[in-house]
Amino acid sequence: ELIQFLLVKDQKKIPIRRADMLKNVIGEYRDAYTAIVTQAGRTLQEVFGMQLVEIDPKRHTYILISNLPRAEGSHPCRGREKAKIGLLTVILSFIFMKGNSVKDSALWEFLRRLRVQPGEQHEIFGDVQKLVTEEFVKQKYLEITPIPLTDPPQFSYQWGPRAAKETSKKDILNFVAKVQGKSPKFWTSQYNEAMSPI
Repeated sequence: ELIQFLLVKDQKKIPIRRADMLKNVIGEYRDAYTAIVTQAGRTLQEVFGMQLVEIDPKRHTYILISNLPRAEGSHPCRGREKAKIGLLTVILSFIFMKGNSVKDSALWEFLRRLRVQPGEQHEIFGDVQKLVTEEFVKQKYLEITPIPLTDPPQFSYQWGPRAAKETSKKDILNFVAKVQGKSPKFWTSQYNEAMSPI
């Protein structure tokens, strides 16, 4: 039951809370919580090639990430979802290449240059601003931090914990290098950061 619950929750890419697992599935067997989650994690790994990862030990939230090897550029989703992952990859690339944090105004300007207008309905992405500020944040791909003492309020964007688990700075740098037709070593500081073992 827990495996089914986790797989259904993961379809929306929203982190899964321990409280929800206890309330909706484990219930009266809460004393065996650790054993049940460990067994479910082992089965997910062996049967589905997915790993149950705790991304926030304080709030006890988890995500599922795929361990299956993927061909370059292929993603196990269709149409609209694949396009969203493409947009997310471009946003993560922009954040990484700009020093791991960007102001919201810089992000919106970058998207406008790609002919993706925040605040307007996009034929593929729908409401882009909502997609970025709500969906990607709720799914933990992005984190938004208020910038203190700004009027009107401004925010900065960084990679969220799911992005850090599902991709790497090395992969993102290789993506940028491929798009730009350059060697990843062209960007010295990003290259050094991407290649560092930390």
